[in-house]
Amino acid sequence: MLLNQERHDVVTYCQKLMTAGLTTGTGGNISIYDDESGYFAISPSGVDYAEMRPEDVVVCDLAGQVVDGRLKPSSEIGLHRIFYERRQDIKAVVHTHSTYATVLSTLREDLPASSYLIAYAGVNVRCADYASYGTEELAEKTFAAMTERHAALMANHGLVAGDMDIASAFAVAEQIEQCCKVYVKARSIGKPVLLSEEEMRRTEKRFRTSYGQK
Repeated sequence: MLLNQERHDVVTYCQKLMTAGLTTGTGGNISIYDDESGYFAISPSGVDYAEMRPEDVVVCDLAGQVVDGRLKPSSEIGLHRIFYERRQDIKAVVHTHSTYATVLSTLREDLPASSYLIAYAGVNVRCADYASYGTEELAEKTFAAMTERHAALMANHGLVAGDMDIASAFAVAEQIEQCCKVYVKARSIGKPVLLSEEEMRRTEKRFRTSYGQK
């Protein structure tokens, strides 16, 4: 079975989408890219995460063709593939339908620098222009919104996050959802005080170079 470890990790983190409250039903999708083969493992379309098995995960090439797997890949395969084609700093992508990120994306608003934790993604999180799900237009618009960022809101849709490995990409998705939650709640009782771009860039650099057990 091609990309055995990546397939196992896709299942693990798809199930974590549910336990972390980052999606409902079969919403969202996850993929992991393998530099050596040039293939990526991606969650299948419409499969219950609780029942998903590694053999259900689909392996595709950068042209979007299935090279191993019996099921149809996620309808958002283009959203994942575009990052592996064009970003050397992204090897795993997590797409969620998390509640508070979706609230902001429904308002078509960016997430501003209301918390230092937003630096997991960059100086802020932009909201991409709307496009229908599963289209190349959606992939292009989301990719543009994620320029110099590791997350983007998707208008009327949800959140996408990417990083060098699946644990890091998932952590970005979790942190940004929490930041969206705090920002939305703060907006309900007042006007959030925002951090400076200088502070956010300094914090982002620290997160990327010295935070945690490197």
